[in-house]
Amino acid sequence: MYHSTRRNFIAQSSATAAAGVLANARISSLLASPASKMRVGIIGSTGRGDYGHGVDVAFTKLPHAEIIALADENPQGLEAAKKRIGPQKTYADYREMLIQEKLDIVAICPRWIDQHHDMIRAAAQAGCHIYMEKPFCRDLLECDSAIQELDQRQLKLGIAHISQYSPVLKVVRNLIEHDEIGEILELRGRGKEDRRGGGEDLWVLGSHIFGLMRSLAGSNATSCSALMQTQGRNVTKTDVVQGAEGLGPLAGEHVQATYRFENGAFGYFASKKSTGGSPSRFGIQVLGSKGIIEMTSGYLEPAYLLRDSSWAPGRTGQSWEQISSAGIGKAEPRTDGSYEGGHIAAINDLFESIELDRQTQCSAQDCRQITEMISAVFESHRVGHEVNLPLSTRANPLTLL
Repeated sequence: MYHSTRRNFIAQSSATAAAGVLANARISSLLASPASKMRVGIIGSTGRGDYGHGVDVAFTKLPHAEIIALADENPQGLEAAKKRIGPQKTYADYREMLIQEKLDIVAICPRWIDQHHDMIRAAAQAGCHIYMEKPFCRDLLECDSAIQELDQRQLKLGIAHISQYSPVLKVVRNLIEHDEIGEILELRGRGKEDRRGGGEDLWVLGSHIFGLMRSLAGSNATSCSALMQTQGRNVTKTDVVQGAEGLGPLAGEHVQATYRFENGAFGYFASKKSTGGSPSRFGIQVLGSKGIIEMTSGYLEPAYLLRDSSWAPGRTGQSWEQISSAGIGKAEPRTDGSYEGGHIAAINDLFESIELDRQTQCSAQDCRQITEMISAVFESHRVGHEVNLPLSTRANPLTLL
């Protein structure tokens, strides 16, 4: 019985891996031929995250993409999306679409996170690469499960953390690597701190900040120490509610978190409900021994450089200098600075990652690291001390309070 089961497991594993290899080979040949197109399936969910920030429309702008099918359980939403993107076929159930159509790439568009895990698994089991709206998954158990499905089939995933694909980010990282602001001492990030401030801000917008923090620190976080408060007192089990947009268990109007990174840098994230600035403080500052670089989240948003080791331009008279994709003090030459432009850059990166068999610029593994930084806030608050990353607790820690 053992040998029979093991033979079946090996055969199944070989088949799933082979399916991934064949999908990669097909897409590589498609990319090499200007006349060929990749077969794309779109998953939407009207009323439950819809189509994200225009993920579906971005695919209509790509010459290598052919939208074969569209799925949405909401009839009105399905009809509206059909008119918008012109698929060849439509389905009320995305699982049926994945069974019936031979797709190369699936776009998981809904913004609501509670659907992501099941959609990722279903797409991976159909042998499809994925581009999806963020955040990734609700907890680390779901992250681990989704990545297992992708890895065993050698499938790639890209996600709409569009800042990760920004040409401005590339310039900023180059400046940091060439010692423009000296040794990194701190990385400070904040959310939008609107009505979603605190735990919800940590999930929805903090995920963008943690992506930037990891990119700019140049390494992974190794520990987290955090505190969550509501109405000036520490969060307890009675404060936990079901979060909006399928976030799952959620709590906290005020979040404070400190991270250690592998290279010795320290990162900080904070968000307090209804205290946001105008313009928003949503972004990150990298404070170095020679100066500061500030970035806001977005695909082509400018960054800013302060060459001031005291971090006090009021005392030194130093001025902030704008950074574009062309460099310091240069006008932005590009015109694709939009959500759509960010999606297109990310999807093209996914195409290239498949062809070259490399990870995307924000891979499923990166997404798990980002989710781990979020979960670590809940876990550190739960246990009352600093926690090491990777976390041993894989479920949402708020369920264990």
